[in-house]
Amino acid sequence: MKYRSRTEIVAMILDAANGGATKTKIMYKAFLSYAQLREYLSVLIENTLIEYVEGSQTYKTTEKGLNFLKMHNEIGELLSSTTQK
Repeated sequence: MKYRSRTEIVAMILDAANGGATKTKIMYKAFLSYAQLREYLSVLIENTLIEYVEGSQTYKTTEKGLNFLKMHNEIGELLSSTTQK
């Protein structure tokens, strides 16, 4: 796997958790070890980008997290369009 920025990893986690996902599903979709995932989840929960749903034992992207994803995708599109010119 190529080198990834933390921002890209956060975006992958938020995308995986969009609609609700278990730790295992997020871990595999974001290509992270369990230890890495635990660290990222604690930071994302602390910053209210993701929330833990007790009853279903899943993680879900918050509205703030969805806004982050939207901005991340828009920046990616801007960067790719400027490099193609």
